[in-house]
Amino acid sequence: MRGRHRSEPLERLVREAQDLESQGAREINLVAQDLGHYGRDLGPGGPKLPDLLAALLRETTVPWYRLLYVYSAGLSERLVALVAGEPRIVPYLDMPIQHASDRMLERMRRPERRDTIRRKLAWLRSTVPDLAVRTTCLVGFPGETDDDFRVLLEFLEEAQFDRLGAFAYSPQEGTRGAAYPDDVPDETKRDRLEELLEVQRAISGERLSRFVGRETRALVDAVADPSGADPGATHVARVPWQADDVDGVTYVARGGWAVPGTFLDVRITEAEDYDFRAVPLA
Repeated sequence: MRGRHRSEPLERLVREAQDLESQGAREINLVAQDLGHYGRDLGPGGPKLPDLLAALLRETTVPWYRLLYVYSAGLSERLVALVAGEPRIVPYLDMPIQHASDRMLERMRRPERRDTIRRKLAWLRSTVPDLAVRTTCLVGFPGETDDDFRVLLEFLEEAQFDRLGAFAYSPQEGTRGAAYPDDVPDETKRDRLEELLEVQRAISGERLSRFVGRETRALVDAVADPSGADPGATHVARVPWQADDVDGVTYVARGGWAVPGTFLDVRITEAEDYDFRAVPLA
């Protein structure tokens, strides 16, 4: 994406949500290049992200709203209080960090630093009960040393993100990064990406295990394929801590028959690296 952030008018987004609701949508994801920038180009008196969320909640009855891609610099007290107090906003936040080495964050032109991210995480988790935090990291950015990469791995072990997406840097014409002369060899990028994902796999498995035994709502996405990953499952669903497509799923066993798009009350019985298994409560 190129150019400045541009916010869609609040009224237009509300109408779009209403149209989705009329088509049967049960969950709406808000996603942007950076959700925290919403409204900054609409003037000092214009709506911001909490205003948009409040309008969507007021003007629709969609059961689940989910926030994807909010950099930590855009997290305001008002926004976090709304997420903490509104049950229709699921306790889930996609907060990219890109890196944890201050030197690399500066090179990437990110305003955050490791200590800032650390403090934001502590604040979020103390304010929003059961919050699941997803992040995104970039490895192999020009100038990234082995020490920088080790700082990132150590921070991931400390931060304990629930989910993580990671990418190896590739130069894009016209960007500042492409002008740096010290690109990282492709083989090194691949090795670092593989190592990072393996570290996060173990972290995610441990983080998900805390939900075993928990009773919650699950949104049914599909009837399970008997020859699929879990032959004993009757439905493939998602609990509030799982975003569609980018996270794992919840396999529901002995669920009778539920139409996709409906909710089941379930008890989580097992957690794997990315997926849950659950049984209906009734």
